[in-house]
Amino acid sequence: MVGRGCHRIRRVPICCREPGQLASSGRPSRWSPAGSRWNPRWSPATWEAVLSRRALITGITGQDGSYLAEYLTTQGYEVWGLVRGQQNPRVRQLRQLLGEVRLIRGDLLDQGSLISAVERVQPDEVYNLAAISYVPMSWQQAELTGEVTGLGVLRVLEAIRVCSGISASRSPGRGQIRFYQASSSEMFGMVRESPQTEQTPFHPRSPYGVAKAYGHFLTQNYRESYGMFAVSGILFNHESPRRGAEFVTRKISLGVAKVKLGYERQLRLGNLSARRDWGFAGDYVRAMHLMLGQDEPVDYVVGTGVTHSVEDLLGYAFKVAGLDWRDHVVTDAAFIRPAEVDKLCADPSAARELIGWEPKMTFEELVEMMVEADLELLSSGGHAEDSFGDAW
Repeated sequence: MVGRGCHRIRRVPICCREPGQLASSGRPSRWSPAGSRWNPRWSPATWEAVLSRRALITGITGQDGSYLAEYLTTQGYEVWGLVRGQQNPRVRQLRQLLGEVRLIRGDLLDQGSLISAVERVQPDEVYNLAAISYVPMSWQQAELTGEVTGLGVLRVLEAIRVCSGISASRSPGRGQIRFYQASSSEMFGMVRESPQTEQTPFHPRSPYGVAKAYGHFLTQNYRESYGMFAVSGILFNHESPRRGAEFVTRKISLGVAKVKLGYERQLRLGNLSARRDWGFAGDYVRAMHLMLGQDEPVDYVVGTGVTHSVEDLLGYAFKVAGLDWRDHVVTDAAFIRPAEVDKLCADPSAARELIGWEPKMTFEELVEMMVEADLELLSSGGHAEDSFGDAW
């Protein structure tokens, strides 16, 4: 019995590699039953322990959470998702996509519910993807953004620490829970250098970026203070047909579809010169999993290393539909941020060299997929609200 009544019967996690496969360092992974190396003479019971990896995902009803749940399921995980209530309409979408995902109630604003969730699930890995992640909203609801996107990280880390019996005088034992924090390129904000690496200083330009920086540093602090396996992935912009309709990439793909189908004549946008490093969300969740499968906890920048402007995005998206964006796009000052981030570009070389991650989908393939998906969605009578979108 440890901390506040949490009882831990730990199963030892292993990484995503098959038994006996070498880690990126060339050494066999130490994450095997009882901390031993892989043994071909393992008993059926031992194999069952190996294959029964369990993950808890906050924000599972969002874009990233749904892709991560889908990916981990293919890797043999038992996947649990934290949801604030079963009446969330996105829960139904998630069950349609992945019927075998198990859900548990909890709220990043409620410490007790998080402790109860960790105690109930007994996860090997916890992925904290929940956040209020729409940057413009963070100015309108700055306090809530700080509570969820910033202090929510603290509450999840505390739940893991308490349920694992970790304190200043007691370090984590073998088989500890591994924690992934979804950090953001918005932490760089007014960039000091380009491209941005793991060592680039932060200068966030929104309440969202500030809250993400707090969660990022807190993850480092718990790793250094308590010896927890806690890492942050500094993810650059990643998109998909599951992206919320309020985000510029999805706003554009939906706008193209509405113009093409005759529902609307114009698309109103803000700053068209802003440049971003855009990739496919389905690729980025692989990086999250790889980061938790390493021998040592290390933070990584995750992106494509290539930037495009909003104007570039418009040009290609409208071209997919056989249209010229100049005939349909109107700039509107109402969509300009109070403090703009002009250019973000990742240097993902560390992730490529040390954990073997590379994006598979190109920018052009991503834009084409999103436009075609929204054309199909609207043609079949669907709605943008059917997207997974933001989740906390």
